[in-house]
Amino acid sequence: MANLWETPKGERLHIGFIGMTNAGKSTWMNALTGKDMSMVSPVAGTTTDPVEKAMELLPLGPVLLIDTPGFGDDSQLGKSRLEKMEAALAQLHLAVVVVPNDSPLSPLYELYISLLKEKNIPFFFLVNDFGSGEMVEGLPEGVEAVLCNPGQEGDRERLKEVIIKKLSAKAEREELTLTGGLAGQGDRVLLVVPQDAQAPKGRLILPQVQVIRDLLDKNALVSMVKLEQLSQYLQEMPLPDLVIVDSQVFSQVDALLPKEVRLTSFSILMARYKGDMKTWLAGAEALTHLTPEKPVLIWEACTHHVQEGDIAREKLPRVLSKIAGSPLDIHCHSGKDFPKNIGDYQLIIHCGGCMLNQPQVMARLSMAEEQGIPITNFGVVFAYAAGILERVCY
Repeated sequence: MANLWETPKGERLHIGFIGMTNAGKSTWMNALTGKDMSMVSPVAGTTTDPVEKAMELLPLGPVLLIDTPGFGDDSQLGKSRLEKMEAALAQLHLAVVVVPNDSPLSPLYELYISLLKEKNIPFFFLVNDFGSGEMVEGLPEGVEAVLCNPGQEGDRERLKEVIIKKLSAKAEREELTLTGGLAGQGDRVLLVVPQDAQAPKGRLILPQVQVIRDLLDKNALVSMVKLEQLSQYLQEMPLPDLVIVDSQVFSQVDALLPKEVRLTSFSILMARYKGDMKTWLAGAEALTHLTPEKPVLIWEACTHHVQEGDIAREKLPRVLSKIAGSPLDIHCHSGKDFPKNIGDYQLIIHCGGCMLNQPQVMARLSMAEEQGIPITNFGVVFAYAAGILERVCY
């Protein structure tokens, strides 16, 4: 999140421009944003890394445009661009397949059409008009194509209309909200937010901010306390309908909270919003038979300065070793790229994914499922360790 006024990247619909080198992807990115975000050059392969631009596409809302590296270059650099383009597909809600109309359609496009269909990513062809006004030869049957010239304002607006139409149905899925089904108008919701060394100075972390906004949109009555204030709150205030906590204090909160009050965590809310709770819970079954023989992967979507008491590198490993009854081989990985050797692990424990969008999280779940590796979530593990997984609501 660049600043407090922008919609977080993970909440934006992601639109990727893909195609061969010099198809005109960067030109269209610049045309739609009105800025020279991507370098344009007649030299093939100018774009070597994905270029992103956040913008508002009304009436659809906040989107993220992604200019992906072109494919079709057999060099080592070309192979690297291809890998980065394929990695970018995992985050897309819509792919705009750009093809020039001054040469026949390359057979290479067939590979990416099949890949987009396999990943269930909606797409259409944007035929880049280089002046002839004619469609490209060899377009596959049944695939929508639109012929546009980036230099024509009318064509730019027409392309936006096509994108909005394609994404409108997709956007309706996002009727699921962070606290959907758990809190509504007039409900009293208490947030328990520890302010330890891991808490950023002077602000709240992104999941806390997003949950607060979601609850305010529902007209819920929102309160927030630190862990050490919880006992006083419960004595002096009406009982809340729902308590949302930082997962690492599940045990302490459960010990103070009446059993009739529903309990969950920020991490679990994020996990169910971005991923699939059945998969996360199924993965938790692997906690019952952890072994020192194979490593466990703890994966965080964001990179940050590691401090004493780090959840992924200190607290979770301690919890896992206690569950297993012996020290475990724990590997920590952070960043956008998913490790390619996940088959080496007995279990993957994923963060809430607040910095990822829903397609990215689902892609990770699918990758783990394909390789038969159980995957679960930070919050689920802490709830399991506290013996309250069945009590936690989601």
